[in-house]
Amino acid sequence: MLLFGIAIIVGLALMVLSADKFVDGASTIAGHYGMSPLLIGMVVVGFGTSAPEMVVSVLSSIQGNSGIALGNAYGSNITNIGLILGVVSIYVPITFHTQVLKKELPILFFATIVSAWILFDLNLSRSDAVILLLLFIIIVGWTIRQGVNSKDALTKEIQVGINETKTSVLASCIIVIGSLAVLILSSRLLVYGAVGISTALGVPDILIGLSVVAVGTSLPELASSIIAARKGEPDIALGNILGSNLFNTLAVMGASGLIDPITIEENVFYRDIGFMTFLTMLLFLFGYGFKSNGKISRVEGSLLLVAYIAYTSYLVFKH
Repeated sequence: MLLFGIAIIVGLALMVLSADKFVDGASTIAGHYGMSPLLIGMVVVGFGTSAPEMVVSVLSSIQGNSGIALGNAYGSNITNIGLILGVVSIYVPITFHTQVLKKELPILFFATIVSAWILFDLNLSRSDAVILLLLFIIIVGWTIRQGVNSKDALTKEIQVGINETKTSVLASCIIVIGSLAVLILSSRLLVYGAVGISTALGVPDILIGLSVVAVGTSLPELASSIIAARKGEPDIALGNILGSNLFNTLAVMGASGLIDPITIEENVFYRDIGFMTFLTMLLFLFGYGFKSNGKISRVEGSLLLVAYIAYTSYLVFKH
């Protein structure tokens, strides 16, 4: 039991460090070869902060632990909205003054509804997984096309953050390769520890995925969101969360289902996927706004955080 706990702690620590280095190195390489700052922010950085979820879920699917793969993806979404955005908006209320985010919110809500509809039969088949992946490719392509010539506030903030990086291409290549290797190793450690604890305690692996693994793989988003909030740039934090949730819902679940089709228990669908959909709907109502600018106030952030604590407490004490 102690060994499994150590594996989780070491795996999480290495994962956070390697994901951060991966993003830095990949951003430098992409910028060197002419990719615009906005595309780097949306694609490279967005993928990098969600890399832990992808690697953990794919490894779990390969090993036949579909519960951890499912719990990791949807649990990370719940953590991102309830815990991370809840904490950030309590610290600094988030006002939606950028059109990039205005477009991403309804897209995320649409993707969440489509994902829930696909899983309504309690089965994620390979054909369902292909639909999720194709939808992800279409949405990313459309978003990139819309954002290439964007001059709004978020674009300028992303440009400032990326232009601060000063590393040679060769060094960046070494960093990317090394950090990716560490990321895979740390993910294997995390899955090993999670499966071990699940077996030792007799707890379903999906609960471990929804709690310990989900929070752990969301640490890069938590760190980057808190840093952005402290710099007075909560829009970057929100954009990161929206992109991460979209990636988890479509790409992570699509890749996992393609490797190993997933059968979902009815209570998991209504409790966990239902709660994720509920939080996404709340975020849409809070943030999108139907008047001038939508915002997530401190009161609304507190509501998100309380909902997350209540949900997590239910998971813990119910089992």
